[in-house]
Amino acid sequence: MNRYTIDTIRVGLKYSFESEVTHEKLQAFTLISGDINPLHTDKEHAVKRGHPDVVVYGMLTASLYSTLVGVYLPGEMALLQEVQTQFKRPVYVGDTLTLEGEVVDVHTLLKRIEIKAVIRNQHGKVVSKARIFSGIEEAQV
Repeated sequence: MNRYTIDTIRVGLKYSFESEVTHEKLQAFTLISGDINPLHTDKEHAVKRGHPDVVVYGMLTASLYSTLVGVYLPGEMALLQEVQTQFKRPVYVGDTLTLEGEVVDVHTLLKRIEIKAVIRNQHGKVVSKARIFSGIEEAQV
């Protein structure tokens, strides 16, 4: 886990990581969210709607933005405040997603950073984009 502070983070700092979408993650998200929409839970229904399999929840995909902020940029000193996200393509179980984030603004007085992020599937296709704002603490003495 990274531990950037408002004093050490800088514009242009980037981080990326991969995450595989598994059936177990899909089931866990269904349980946690209570969203039982058949697009996400019933392959036959999803196929009738033109998909090869059930569609992974957009919010499951977007949860990677929380990982980016809480673990990597800035990490331990973060407090996620806002995520503006767009879903561009469906995600399916078995996809490997790569998230790339970059700090694009540092507001020292507000102790707040802005990150632009994108998630791509294993084919390099953008599945989600986001603009993220996070609070960030000062170095503790």
